[in-house]
Amino acid sequence: MARLPVPPEVPVAVDPGDTEERVDRPSEIGWLGRLRRRAWVAVVAVLVVAGIAAFVALRDPGPPPLTRRDVDARVTVGVNAQAEKEARAPAEGTVAYAAIQPSLVLITTRGSNAEGEFGGTGAGVIVNATGTVLTALHVVEDADSITVAFTDGTSSPATVASADPDNDIAALIPKTLPKTVVPAVLGGGVQVGTPVYAVGHPLGLAGSLSAGVVSALDRDVRVDGGRRLEHLIQIDAAVNPGNSGGPLLNGAGQVVGIVTGLANPTNESLFVGIGFAVPIATAGGAVGGPPR
Repeated sequence: MARLPVPPEVPVAVDPGDTEERVDRPSEIGWLGRLRRRAWVAVVAVLVVAGIAAFVALRDPGPPPLTRRDVDARVTVGVNAQAEKEARAPAEGTVAYAAIQPSLVLITTRGSNAEGEFGGTGAGVIVNATGTVLTALHVVEDADSITVAFTDGTSSPATVASADPDNDIAALIPKTLPKTVVPAVLGGGVQVGTPVYAVGHPLGLAGSLSAGVVSALDRDVRVDGGRRLEHLIQIDAAVNPGNSGGPLLNGAGQVVGIVTGLANPTNESLFVGIGFAVPIATAGGAVGGPPR
């Protein structure tokens, strides 16, 4: 079989313009593609950021604006909380009574005169670490025997260590003391209107507290025996026989006076709305000034 010769390759003519177009177009396409991709990335990023911001805004809108109603509600809550706190706190009189209890004493006396035997009761208060008891002089005056009973249940005979008739004050020294001696805390001066508490044993009712205010200061009063007491504290707290010699307290339970008597326009030894106490500065100084 005869072989046919392979025809020679015929060169193809290439247009110079066509060659340039074929060479440059791929490069142009690549540049535009990259530009388009970057633009899309930027758009996507913006959309993502916007979506996150919207999500956060919807999730945490922040505190609402404060209204007058909100303010009033919060004020009401605060006022109610304070009222509950004060309601749970003990009353001022309760605090005063608890403070004086360990220092309060009951005084009983016995004696005799031309009319026969007599007895009486009164109150007193321990004013120093040695157990000195401050009381009203008329409680123990002319008594043949004096007995003081302490709040722990013990009792002891006592004697008058010093007396000041001009101020109706006496200091007693018990023969024996309780195991624990608790002196009262002595306070300062008071003003008209100050709440005060008289503690004693009125009409034999041991350990009674009555409340009132200071009605006036610097009062002068004539008492039994023709004596005149001066510079007294006038009070409207109820005091009756058995209160004499007892402490007059301020709200902290500090002794600001010693009860000495009551107004007696009807000659009845019962409370009629006005009582008197010797200021503690005067009472303490009258018997040697017990430590404050």
